[in-house]
Amino acid sequence: MPSASRTNAELLTARERNVPRGVVTAHPVVAARAEGAYLWDVEGRRYLDFVGGIGVLNVGHNHPRVVAAVTEQLTRVSHTAFQVAAYEPYIALAERLNRLVGKGEPHKTILLTSGAEAVENAIKIARGYTNRPGVIAFRGGFHGRTLLGVSLTGMSQPYKQNFGPFAGEIHHAPYPDAYRGVTTAAALAALDELFATQIAADRVAAIIIEPVQGDGGFLPAPPAFMQALRALTERHGIVLIADEIQTGFGRTGKLFGFEHSGIQPDLVTVAKSLAGGLPLSGVVGKAAIMDAPLPGGLGGTYGGNALACAAAHGVLDAFEQDGLLARAEALGNQLGAGLERLAAAYPAIGTVRGVGFMRAIEFVTDQASKTPDADTAQKVIDEAREGGLLVIKCGVHRNIVRFLAPLVLSDADLASALDTLAVALKKVC
Repeated sequence: MPSASRTNAELLTARERNVPRGVVTAHPVVAARAEGAYLWDVEGRRYLDFVGGIGVLNVGHNHPRVVAAVTEQLTRVSHTAFQVAAYEPYIALAERLNRLVGKGEPHKTILLTSGAEAVENAIKIARGYTNRPGVIAFRGGFHGRTLLGVSLTGMSQPYKQNFGPFAGEIHHAPYPDAYRGVTTAAALAALDELFATQIAADRVAAIIIEPVQGDGGFLPAPPAFMQALRALTERHGIVLIADEIQTGFGRTGKLFGFEHSGIQPDLVTVAKSLAGGLPLSGVVGKAAIMDAPLPGGLGGTYGGNALACAAAHGVLDAFEQDGLLARAEALGNQLGAGLERLAAAYPAIGTVRGVGFMRAIEFVTDQASKTPDADTAQKVIDEAREGGLLVIKCGVHRNIVRFLAPLVLSDADLASALDTLAVALKKVC
């Protein structure tokens, strides 16, 4: 059993001795307990948590509905493996997700464990349905740390390192970024060029896209780009996959990020905040596509674990009954306005971006060149922690600070977080 008396420093020393260096921990903090938007370390210091387990805790730490649902399920069935004996929480959750994503059109859901696993299965399903090999992803996108996930990810470091060779038939296209001059028209033209020079459209099984790039820098895809992708994929018989692993479940002010564009993807990957902190992911998609793999082609020992499914029901109950989508929109407006005020005061902030309560600030050396400034971003993160606020970075150049606070955050705590960030900026910039 772990000791309850060791300090942060003692535990972090033990961590260095016993955990490989490839596993990075963003903050020198060892968590002891958490609730709502707060996290306490082993020495009793309280932090405002604007990381949320990297977008996992949209309903906050230990949400009462989640705790109650898991506690009740624990007295019934904790695990059977769905491939051995089915259980109602899995089936009922599939029903709920199919309604939420499908909006009346026949959909089916497979439940898994991690976001990367959801992405892998979505690609398998798309290839099985189309009998085509090719997949197109986007530069700056993040789709997991498995071999296929890393192959799809549009960043070289730290994810690819010397881990190759990578999966074949993966192609990357530019993602729109207005701040750096990549327009929707330019991104679409590059996609046409890819079809002409790298892989013909009739050999492409799927295009996978994050409606808002997460680890790539909180870049929202313009609605016009998403709509053009939907038209293009329909024209060529390509499966359109919306990777909603970070954007899903209220983060953008709607239940799913693709809803901002008014489109309907063929497949949707979900994870992170689906189960309020328990490991659960899924692929939700059009029934005809989801049924393409033959029996036995999909599955996983822990996929759709009963406890995690119960937690997900607690999460969806919270969204249905507690007004969290409206809260996400209101908090997003407040956070966005606060960050814009800070950007006006500190030229080191090149731009503020995001949708809903999914916001970020990008640090640059100067406004003219827009040269990424990762050092300043890290210093701001460290100073914010000293002030009791936990945030993390993102972006291809790791020069972007992102904010993933729970949707249950109070107005007072949001104001406090912005004040802490202001103090950190004043010290650093």
